[in-house]
Amino acid sequence: MNTQDSDFEISLIRDDLLFRLQRRFGLIPDHGLGLIRRAIFFSLLAWLPVAAWAVYNGRALPGTVNEPLLQHFGIHVRFLIALPLLILGEGGVHRMTTRLIPYFHTSGLIRKEQREAFREVLRGIVQLRNSSLPWIVIAALIVAWLGFQPPSQDKHELVWANIGEPTRFNVGFGGWWLDHVAQPIFLALLCVWLWRLILLFLLLKRIAALDLQIVPTHSDRAGGLGFLQRVPKAFSLFAFALSAVLASRLAHDVVYHGVHVMSLKLEVVVFLILLIMLFLTPLIVFIPKLVAAKKQALLDYGALVGEHGRLVHRRWILGESLEDPSLLEAQEIGPVADAVSLYEAVANMRAVPVGKTAILAVVLPAAIPMLVLFAIEIPIKELLLKILGALA
Repeated sequence: MNTQDSDFEISLIRDDLLFRLQRRFGLIPDHGLGLIRRAIFFSLLAWLPVAAWAVYNGRALPGTVNEPLLQHFGIHVRFLIALPLLILGEGGVHRMTTRLIPYFHTSGLIRKEQREAFREVLRGIVQLRNSSLPWIVIAALIVAWLGFQPPSQDKHELVWANIGEPTRFNVGFGGWWLDHVAQPIFLALLCVWLWRLILLFLLLKRIAALDLQIVPTHSDRAGGLGFLQRVPKAFSLFAFALSAVLASRLAHDVVYHGVHVMSLKLEVVVFLILLIMLFLTPLIVFIPKLVAAKKQALLDYGALVGEHGRLVHRRWILGESLEDPSLLEAQEIGPVADAVSLYEAVANMRAVPVGKTAILAVVLPAAIPMLVLFAIEIPIKELLLKILGALA
């Protein structure tokens, strides 16, 4: 990428308030994102005190207390798998925005006279990213969650941590750490990801408001915006993390509370639908632009193909001599079949830059934990055959 293109780079990760704080405490180096060290640090910070307390007090393994810590799959998956994935996933989002956003300029979608307006869009998003207000809101949400969450005795995940009488619930240090430290860390990361999704939505919405040079005949069938199908891929780890948390929590109910996995079908389907909608929403901002471009192109290319066909008919069917045969001789249009293919390309243009690739980038990582969940009662082979049968 040349220097001019690098002027249009933007990251939704670097230099926000959370990034600056982590760099100040040495979690993020001067160069890079420090993904691995942060993933390990926060994962152990959340999970290790809980596990250590449970082991020390004989509340971790089966046969010690009712529903020991080991049996609560949701706790371990949340902090040993999902939490580090939420941090590692920042790398994908960073690479996606720093590579794809400049491509609006490189590909010619941004007109020369709109370059400064494009820069202004990026500057506005950077100001939002660096603002302290969103982080104050996130902090307030976490404080509110701590203040209004149900009492400890109403939380099934804390049964193993009860050190009081059966009728008098009282969690020890491990339960307190899970409730007041580990869970808020995980909730904060979820809020951060949602904020970055909002930032991405605003960024693409403002770009879509520019006078883009949409190419209705583009081979990507999205007017030249097909490269945006890579956007959902950046959120694959986030989708997997959310799905793993839900699947592990449901797995506990299936294994230890007699819940049948087939009774969870509706819940799983609704979750997958909401997840797809969540990650594809930033791309729907281009629908009005693509719809308008397609409508106009169908008229323009329809007229072009019609005129081309009339000239062919006059010359080769009626045997007339044409005063201006330039349209028939234009190399960029070619023979009749090529002229018709131009119109067909416009007719096949999608109204949204989303295809199977974008949808699968969300569905596949989200489906894997759910397949593991259903495999508790349904053999994998039978489960896959049912899925293939539904798709056929």
